Amino acid sequence: MQYERIGKCFFLAGPTGAQAAEFGHLPDNITVLEGENVVLRCKIDEEVTHKAWLNRSNILFTGTDKWSLDSRVSLVNNNNSDFSIKIERVMVADEGPYTCSFQAKNQPRTAHVYLIVQVPARIVNISQDKSVNEGDDVNLFCLAVGRPEPTVTWKDFRYGLMSEGEFLEITEIKRHQAEDFECITNNGVAPPDTYRVKVTVNYPPVITDVKNMPAQLGKTAILRCEAMAVPTASFEWYRDDRRPVESDNTLKIKNEKTRSLLLFTNVTEKHFGNYTCFASNRLGASNASMLLFRPGAVYGGAASLNGRLSGVGLWFCLSISVLMKV
Repeated sequence: MQYERIGKCFFLAGPTGAQAAEFGHLPDNITVLEGENVVLRCKIDEEVTHKAWLNRSNILFTGTDKWSLDSRVSLVNNNNSDFSIKIERVMVADEGPYTCSFQAKNQPRTAHVYLIVQVPARIVNISQDKSVNEGDDVNLFCLAVGRPEPTVTWKDFRYGLMSEGEFLEITEIKRHQAEDFECITNNGVAPPDTYRVKVTVNYPPVITDVKNMPAQLGKTAILRCEAMAVPTASFEWYRDDRRPVESDNTLKIKNEKTRSLLLFTNVTEKHFGNYTCFASNRLGASNASMLLFRPGAVYGGAASLNGRLSGVGLWFCLSISVLMKV
C-alpha cells in the first residue's frame, strides 16, 4: 500500500465493501456512483491536538464528536494515525468539497478532496405506443436524466437509422414506416437504458391477389381475394347481378386475416360467372372482380379472362353502403 504525503496528512484506499478516497495533491476528485458507499481516509504521521472533517463550511466531526445530523455519515477510525469517515448510500446532494483538518505542533494542516457523484442514465418519460393514419405527422419524445448529462438517440429497427436528440419527428408517415422505434440513453456510467415505442400506421385496403379461375362441372374450385389493410379489412362477395354471395351446401366463404376465399365444393352451371370481392375498413374500401368459368367458354366484353375487372358503378354503390355502416 502506497502513501503520498501532504504536509503531515495522507489519504489512501479504504476497506473492501466501500469505495475509498485516495488523494495526494490539492485538490483531488473522487468519483462514486449514487447509492454506493465511500470512505474518506486521513492518515496522520505525527501527534495532533485537534482534528476535524468538514463538508464545505459544515463541520461533520471534531475528533469523536459528531456534528452532522445525517445518519449515513459515520466515523470509521479515530486514532493517532488514521482519521476517516464513511458516507453510506451516497446521494447527489453529497457532491462537493471535503476537508480533513488537524492541529499539529501548533501548526494547522489541511487536505482537500472533491466528491463527484455520478448517476446512471435512465429514461424518465417517453411517448406511448401510437396508432396514426397514413399521411399524419408523428412526434415521439424520450426524456432522460443522469450525471453526467446523458445523450439520447432514436433508432428504427427496419433500416437501422439513428436520430440524435430527445425528439423524433416523422412527416407524413407512410405505411412502410410502421415499426418499433427504440430510445437509447447513455452517459458512460452504466449500460445504456432503452425503451421501445410501437407506431402503427392505418391505411385503407389494397387488393393484391385476384385471378380468374377455370372450373370443371362437379369438381372443386377456389376464388381468392387478398387485401392488405390496417385495421384488417372485412370482406364481402357479390355476383354479377349484384346479389350478395351466401354460403350453401355447395359454396362456402372462408375469411382469413388478409384474404377471403370462395370455396366451391361441387361446381354447377349456376356457379359460372363474374364475382366481385369487396374489402373495406374504417378508412376506405377497394374491390376487384374475377370470373369462375368453364374452359372453352366464350364471354363477352363484360368479363376478361386475363385481367381484373373493375366495375366502377358497383364499387361506388358498395363503398357508399360500407361507409354508411362505419
